[in-house]
Amino acid sequence: MDSSFYLNALEKGDSKVISRIYKINFSQVKRFILQNKGGMEDAEDIFQKALLQIAVRHRKEGIVIKSSFDAYLFTVCKNLWRRELNNRKTRVTNNEIVEQVSEARDNASAIIEQKRHELFLEKLNEISDNCKNILSMFFAKISYAEIVESTEYNSETVVRQRVFKCKKKLTELIKKDERYNSLREL
Repeated sequence: MDSSFYLNALEKGDSKVISRIYKINFSQVKRFILQNKGGMEDAEDIFQKALLQIAVRHRKEGIVIKSSFDAYLFTVCKNLWRRELNNRKTRVTNNEIVEQVSEARDNASAIIEQKRHELFLEKLNEISDNCKNILSMFFAKISYAEIVESTEYNSETVVRQRVFKCKKKLTELIKKDERYNSLREL
């Protein structure tokens, strides 16, 4: 089924479809969180937050998912969990009011972070296949020497130059997009 089916079901609160989403996707999210310093309760919280976030964004913005719904949901969960781990380092737990304000701010930040990620992926798909390939390897932290071996480039210097030019092109595309200013860090 396409992503719009799941988005509409989430927005309407269709319990049968939501149960199916849980059945299909929760185990992967749980495994990820358990492998990354979390527990079962964390996995359940993150999964629910992700579904809520997606439903709210669909209701307010009519989001369109270009990948599969399952991949999109997993990415949202991953981003929420990463944010949660970062916040655990600095969270104030003695003051209930601070916690509530912090949680609302965290949810807003998570949505902005997801929108940034979507803008990045969209613009990454607009650059040449060669640049996309080079940057994908670079972002995956593959060494320049390994990139030389798997491409037609002659040296690490040439690869470094190509990475620089591709990153510059990607940055230009992102900055030209009208959404860029609203998603910039303040």
